[in-house]
Amino acid sequence: MAKELIKGNEAIIKGALLAGAECFFGYPITPASEVAHAAAFYFPAIGRTFLQAESEIASIQMCYGAASAGVRCMTASSGPGVSLKQEGVSYSAGSELPIVIADIMRGGPGLGNIAPEQSDYNQVVKGGGHGNYKCIVVAPNCGQEMCDLTILAFELADKYRTPVYLLADGFIGQMMEPVEFPEPMTIDQSHKAEWAIMGNTETVRNLITSIYLEPEELEDHNRKLQRKYAEIEKNEIRYEEYKTEDAEIILTGYGIVSRVLKSTVDALRKEGVKAGLFRPITLFPFPKAKFAEMAEKVDNILVAELSNGQMVDDVRLAIDCAKAKVHFYGRMGGVVPTVAEMVEKVNEIVKG
Repeated sequence: MAKELIKGNEAIIKGALLAGAECFFGYPITPASEVAHAAAFYFPAIGRTFLQAESEIASIQMCYGAASAGVRCMTASSGPGVSLKQEGVSYSAGSELPIVIADIMRGGPGLGNIAPEQSDYNQVVKGGGHGNYKCIVVAPNCGQEMCDLTILAFELADKYRTPVYLLADGFIGQMMEPVEFPEPMTIDQSHKAEWAIMGNTETVRNLITSIYLEPEELEDHNRKLQRKYAEIEKNEIRYEEYKTEDAEIILTGYGIVSRVLKSTVDALRKEGVKAGLFRPITLFPFPKAKFAEMAEKVDNILVAELSNGQMVDDVRLAIDCAKAKVHFYGRMGGVVPTVAEMVEKVNEIVKG
C-alpha cells in the first residue's frame, strides 16, 4: 500500500481509479472542485475519460449513458449542483444503473456559501428526485474513508445496479490527511452483458429504460425496486461504535461532526460522564435496529448535525417507543461545533 498526504476530495478520485472507474463527467463547484480537478489530471494520464460537462444536468445524463454501456463511471458536485442532478438520478435509479455520485456539502439554502454543512441529507438520503426510489448513501469522516468508501460505492453500485452517493461535508473534502491507497482492483465486468448495451451481438436485445406506460407494469417494476432496497437494508448496514459498552448517554453524528463527538466522548470520560459515540457510516441503509437496541440501554441520545436537524428525524423514527429521549444540537451556515460546546450540551442534558 502507498501512503500519501492528500486532500479528501483528491482521495475520492484515486479511490475511483483503483476501483476501475473508466469515466468521470462533472462540473466544478466549491467545495467539491478538487474532485473534478483531480479527475482531469489522473483519468487521462492512464488512458481513461474525463469530460467537463456544460452543466450539472448534462454530467449526470452522461453518466446515465456510460453506465448503460456497462462502464464504471462517476460524477461529483455540491448542494446546488446535486439539486440540478436530481432528475437524472431518478432516471438512473428507475433504469437500475450503477453510478457513483460524490456530494461535498456546502452551506445553504440557495447559493449559501462555500463553508461545510450537512444540509443535503434529506435530498440525498430521501431520494431528492421524483418517484419511489432510494440510493445507497455512504458517509466518510476522514481522508482514508474518502478513498475506501469510494471503492465500496463502486462495488455496491454494481452489485445492486443502483446509484450510490458518497456524502461528505466540505470539511472532510478540503482537509489534508495521510491516506493509504490499496492495490488496484481486478474488475470482472462479464455479468453486465446480461443487461447493459455494449454495442455487440450479445447485448443487442438489451433495453435500458425507466418508462412503463401500463400502470400494472410500472407497479411491478416499483415492487422489484422495493425488494432490492429491502435486500440492501438487510445486508449493507455499516456503523462505528466508540466506548458504547457502558455508556449512559450516546452521542451520534456523521462526517466531521463525528470526529468532534469522538473527542467530546474522551473529554466527558475524564469528567466522569459515561458517554459513547455511535456513527452511522451508511445513511441508507440506516442502522435503525442498532439505534433501537441502544435506546433501550440509555436514557439519552444526542444527535449533532451541521444542519437544522435532518438525520435526527431518522433517529427518532428508529427508536420508536424506546425509553431513551432524543436531543438535538445543530449548527448551520458552515459553523462547526467545538468540543467545549458539545461537552456543555451533554452536561446540560445529564444534569436534567
